[in-house]
Amino acid sequence: MTAHFTDQGFLPLSIAVLTVSDSRTESDDTSGDLLRDKALEAGHRVVAKAIVRDDVYQLRAIYSRWIADPEVQIILSTGGTGVTGRDSTPEAVAPLLDKQIEGFGELFRQLSYPEIGTSTVQSRAFGGLANGTLIFCLPGSTGACRTAWERVLLPQLDSRTRPCNFAQLIPRLLER
Repeated sequence: MTAHFTDQGFLPLSIAVLTVSDSRTESDDTSGDLLRDKALEAGHRVVAKAIVRDDVYQLRAIYSRWIADPEVQIILSTGGTGVTGRDSTPEAVAPLLDKQIEGFGELFRQLSYPEIGTSTVQSRAFGGLANGTLIFCLPGSTGACRTAWERVLLPQLDSRTRPCNFAQLIPRLLER
């Protein structure tokens, strides 16, 4: 099923991109660069981009800073969502969440299955909400980031997608 768009105006969002890696640098951060470039191509603003080691406390520090920053509406991270001993993004981020968005990880794995088969079960990609900031944690592979962006995030971060999208919810995310 493809997203349906309306003629209502596009609402650019402020996005922060985080690469979780013990080995990537700015010169070879293909996944972080892809997310940044795709966000910009879609008309959004990238207000921050960083690379951080796969360490629970370093991750929590940068996520907490961005969650507290009223300029950051969306955090897209890549890496640290596998099952090895160093993969710690879910453990770092989960305690910071106000709500989980279970459907994001479920849909991502469903869409990944035709591309990588049963290897998709090794992904712990997930989404959530913290202090009105939407957070989407993706695997470290550039292909996985492309799939997540093109098949889920692009339409869901576009205010013209119908019947509904995350972009239109942003003003109401902090309502109690």
